[in-house]
Amino acid sequence: MNVTIKRPAPTQGLKHIALFVKEFEACEHFYTHLMGMAIEWRPDRDNLYITSGNDNLALHRTDKTQIQVEQKLDHIGFIIQTAEQVDEWFTFLNQHKVKMKQPPRTHRDGARSFYCYDPDGTTVQIIYHPPISN
Repeated sequence: MNVTIKRPAPTQGLKHIALFVKEFEACEHFYTHLMGMAIEWRPDRDNLYITSGNDNLALHRTDKTQIQVEQKLDHIGFIIQTAEQVDEWFTFLNQHKVKMKQPPRTHRDGARSFYCYDPDGTTVQIIYHPPISN
């Protein structure tokens, strides 16, 4: 007997990411002071939940000697409202000595983005993506 199970209602999107970080305080500074996220909850000194107002990023301190399981994460992305803001963010983060991976470029689909690194080495994309930026 073949039973078809109906898919549940759609999700509200991917709005929560949790990262293990070795450079906990530097990452907190990057995401709160530079990226402008607000602290939502700090349950203890090793865990921090921050938000841009419509998302949630969790930072979990990891011991520098702890062996990490290899992750498949390529990058995380911050959506911005206009293509011009990509260049503004690039200039701002450069002025704060954030290490860059790739300078701004416009993609075939009209999106514009660049890549940089947070203090723990996670690749961060700043992107204007027309279908969801407006």
